[in-house]
Amino acid sequence: MDVNAAPARPDAPATLDAFFAGVRARAFRFAEIGLRHREDALDAVQDAMTRMLGYRDRPPEEWTALFWTVLRSRIVDVQRRRMFRLGWMTEAGDAAQDTLEWADDGPDPARAQDSREAYATLVAALRGLPRRQREAFTLRIMEELDVATTARIMGCSEGSVKTHLSRAREALQQRLEDFR
Repeated sequence: MDVNAAPARPDAPATLDAFFAGVRARAFRFAEIGLRHREDALDAVQDAMTRMLGYRDRPPEEWTALFWTVLRSRIVDVQRRRMFRLGWMTEAGDAAQDTLEWADDGPDPARAQDSREAYATLVAALRGLPRRQREAFTLRIMEELDVATTARIMGCSEGSVKTHLSRAREALQQRLEDFR
């Protein structure tokens, strides 16, 4: 038995298409927070899904860790490429790209606006975190992955995940204190 394999989940999807359908929106949010650019996030998620096709013969309970590892690697690649190629340019155009487009499909516009503001505030606070803290928080808290799976995805020890998560929580608590 592979000790690095993720524990079997009874709710694991039977097909890769079902897995993609269940993870698509969350993966996009994760990529958009990390990349701060909608089109780059869409490309990263699409590329991660394409690369996952090579793992379709693996057991479905391994797909979650594999997918998030592939997506995280793709995000890091895009960030490195951006730093290398565009490091000399100013990022004046990013302010317009940081705004999120929201569809108003909720019954209560005031509640929807509050939700959008809360999400935008959380995203801004997450973007202010160092990359490793942001990844640990997003994977552990928002994706509800266990420590071992998060450590495999991030390529570090379980202790490092716990440290990054603790620091992220502390920083977010300080940054979001005024929002309460």
